[in-house]
Amino acid sequence: MATKFLGKLKDSPFVMIGLTGSHQHSEPMTAQVDDDLPNTLFFFAGQDNRLAAGGEAMAQFVGKGHDFFACLSGIVTPDNDRTQIDKLWNNHVEAWFPAGKDDPNLTLLRFDIDSAELWETDISVSGRVKMLFGGTIRADESSSHAVVDSVG
Repeated sequence: MATKFLGKLKDSPFVMIGLTGSHQHSEPMTAQVDDDLPNTLFFFAGQDNRLAAGGEAMAQFVGKGHDFFACLSGIVTPDNDRTQIDKLWNNHVEAWFPAGKDDPNLTLLRFDIDSAELWETDISVSGRVKMLFGGTIRADESSSHAVVDSVG
């Protein structure tokens, strides 16, 4: 299921993420995925972003088709490794940082995932018919759920 999650995330890379001890709301961020680091998400942000201080964090994800959900727990740390920045840089990021990779406000945040809960909702044909007519959907008609210590 973790592999499916990464595929869904690549299709729609938006998550809500926040530091758990900060008492601030989560915010939408665009996750960057490095296939060589499957338990890690990256975010380009401004140095003044509320996540830039780093710390324990939680992120929530909803798949593009509302058929996959994830709640991720881990640690955010600044990771301004130029090699990683070069590897993940793209046109979407450049739109937010017109001065490019040398923008003085740019920081790359690394989110190392410690644990995750993943839900896939793949309602069967009979379940869809029941939804149309107000029937009760049985658990075996609706979804799967997984708890993992790491996403890899």
